[in-house]
Amino acid sequence: ADFYPPVKKHKGRSRDLPLVDPDLREALEQHLMVRIEKQRTLIPSDPLFVTQKGGPYSPNTLQEHMALMLRGWAGIEKASSHSGRRSVITNVIHKQKKSVKIAQKIAGHVNPSMTLIYEEPPEEQISDALKSL
Repeated sequence: ADFYPPVKKHKGRSRDLPLVDPDLREALEQHLMVRIEKQRTLIPSDPLFVTQKGGPYSPNTLQEHMALMLRGWAGIEKASSHSGRRSVITNVIHKQKKSVKIAQKIAGHVNPSMTLIYEEPPEEQISDALKSL
């Protein structure tokens, strides 16, 4: 709890989401405990994950690591660092049948038109609709 950073505002709106998965929360807490044991002077603004050199990850390095995990470890060939984000938002709209407003909040979009991109129906639904004509 001491290392939860203050909520950042973006254009007057908060962009924080609740951490609801208990396993993820526990894993992050354990990770922080290891970091605190190794480096007792952590402050809330320190990066959550550090490279082997001890510094923060660059956006490019994070993208490369995501590609390695998704393609190399999970065998998802056309995956990118944006794939998980796209999957979550699309799932919220199509599978969970939640409103675009909820998906917009999760995505952190200020303008709902940005979120509507994810409302595009999957190819299977288009095919099914055409088959039933």
